[in-house]
Amino acid sequence: MPPQETYTCPAEQSSTHATPMHSPTHPNLENVQPPSLRSDKLGEGYVNDAFVGGQADAKSITSCTDVQSVNNGQDGDKDAFDFDDLLPHIGEFGRYQIALFFLMIPFACFVAWVYFTQIFITLAPEQHWCWVPELANLTKGQRMHLAIPKTNDVHDRCRMYAVNYTEVLQQGLAEPDPTWPTVGCRNGWEYNYTDVPYATIASELDWVCDNDSLPTIAQAVFFCGAILGGLVFGWIADRQGRVAALVGTNFVGGVAGVATAYCGTFTAFCICRFFVGMAFDNCFTMMYILVLEYVGPKWRTFVANMSIAIFFTAASTVLPWIALWISDWRLLCIVTSTPLFIALLTPWVVPESARWLASQGKIDKAIGILRKFERINKRSVDEKLYNQFTASCLKSQKEEEAAQRSYSVLDLFKTPRLRRITILLIFIWMAISLVFDGHVRNVGSLGLDVFLTFSIASFTEFPADTFLTFTLDKWGRRWLACGSMVLSGVFSWLAIAVPLGITSASMAIIGRFAVNLSYNIGLQYAAELLPTVVRAQGVALIHIMGYVASIVAPFVVYLEKFDASLPLFILGLIGIIGGLLSLFLPETLDQELPQTLQDGEEFGKDQKFLSFPCIRPKPSAVEPREYFRRTTSVRVSTSASTRGAIRSSMIQRTNSTRSRRSCKESNSELA
Repeated sequence: MPPQETYTCPAEQSSTHATPMHSPTHPNLENVQPPSLRSDKLGEGYVNDAFVGGQADAKSITSCTDVQSVNNGQDGDKDAFDFDDLLPHIGEFGRYQIALFFLMIPFACFVAWVYFTQIFITLAPEQHWCWVPELANLTKGQRMHLAIPKTNDVHDRCRMYAVNYTEVLQQGLAEPDPTWPTVGCRNGWEYNYTDVPYATIASELDWVCDNDSLPTIAQAVFFCGAILGGLVFGWIADRQGRVAALVGTNFVGGVAGVATAYCGTFTAFCICRFFVGMAFDNCFTMMYILVLEYVGPKWRTFVANMSIAIFFTAASTVLPWIALWISDWRLLCIVTSTPLFIALLTPWVVPESARWLASQGKIDKAIGILRKFERINKRSVDEKLYNQFTASCLKSQKEEEAAQRSYSVLDLFKTPRLRRITILLIFIWMAISLVFDGHVRNVGSLGLDVFLTFSIASFTEFPADTFLTFTLDKWGRRWLACGSMVLSGVFSWLAIAVPLGITSASMAIIGRFAVNLSYNIGLQYAAELLPTVVRAQGVALIHIMGYVASIVAPFVVYLEKFDASLPLFILGLIGIIGGLLSLFLPETLDQELPQTLQDGEEFGKDQKFLSFPCIRPKPSAVEPREYFRRTTSVRVSTSASTRGAIRSSMIQRTNSTRSRRSCKESNSELA
């Protein structure tokens, strides 16, 4: 459990029957009886009536006597009673959690539309040629025949004959002279809207020929915004809560998305897309993390994968057809951005994360929300369990205070083995991010209808996530990560080797399916390998480096302008290299996750390179069952919950200093 910012005892109590404290100046301290004699309930201190019914039931337990009573009671010598121990009594996937699961639908749509809409508003028709105003009275075919030079029976898209077309018409010439000099387009372009049946910002502002790199640059700017957004809204999520960050990121994305519709210059477009990029990922993952934090360990793999598989996939698959139906890039921006303002309603619909509240020392508010879950899930929780949870939170705070150690991401690079693991994770995640985004943006060069191809490729997310839901916790991460990345690379190369069209598109789509697997495996692999004391900062670093790789991806796809096979060749090569690098990481399946830096340095040293979880020998019959039950619980709980955390950059918190400062302030008040 994270360090808790809460009130600590000003002095150690030597007995469970010490005199209760009373502090009339502090609102949370009351004269209390030992838990066995108490008749009052824990207070529901959360101020939002949407999640706490009516007045608080009674007073809160925060005195040192109460804490000591719990700690020295029947369960005092057992492991800490944290949130995951309390959750089964409230319901791990009850009515309330199911409702929250379905409340993820709009936010999954938002992240898909924020991510992919830019593709459909910057498409430029493949067939375009110079516009010659003097030939406006001729038919399109006549204009092209007279003004546009041919190479191998294909009209040039960027050059025209440099002649006086007024004189050409006066002379009645109907055939061009191949010896005429040529020049670049002087008066813009005209387009054949067969493959892209509507005007986009690229065709309106003529981002073709010498300017055809502008959509690529704008996409890179989008990911620069994503880096800043991860930092800004991660800080907000840490300081103000998940709901505040969820509202903020969607509001910024909505405003910038609507503003995009009114852009008339490349500079204005880049500014708007930068702010839309700030909403990317976070507009969904804040809700994603919040829901995962309320779901029991055995349900987190299902919720983490199936929310993406169903909701995100559906939104991505339908987006091309929304674009076709609207057939107006400005209106498409408005239609896909306006729904983000729905997030303004979340404070009245979605509860704040009780885990986060507890981590901030707001234990009363956390318990108030949990009581709401208890009632809706039709459960009855013993009051002693809430007392134990409160005591555990306070105890965690004392342990953090005693540790007096602040860790940073630099600690990951101070020892050889942990340094090697960290560097490998960075390179592997950058490879996965680049290959994933490269496949997303390369659909236009596969020789088929871009809308149909994008829709089919997006649908591969569903079988990929469903497959992982049933195999990831059985087959492990290491070989699945390697196999899926290598498979992606192989099929990317096969797409080059076969004829352009359905066959090459099929190979590329299979490659996209494979990298979808890699992406979802990589999301939790880093969190399981890095030690707890630097896990938050470590995965934030890795995630940001993935954004850096995504900035490069549009430029890799842009190489198609020079050679149609270059993007897939590079994506295939990077995929295979990234997959092979995964084999040099230790397996985390059914392993106690590293807690300290020393644990991280020693983790996996006893594993063999060719070990495979599916064919390992069964545990000895004399192995203590309790150990394996605890190991599995820790693994599932950590891996599934941090999967959502890695998707956003919000988990970059370093609470040690702030926790100690809060403790000292609290102790001063108690004194």
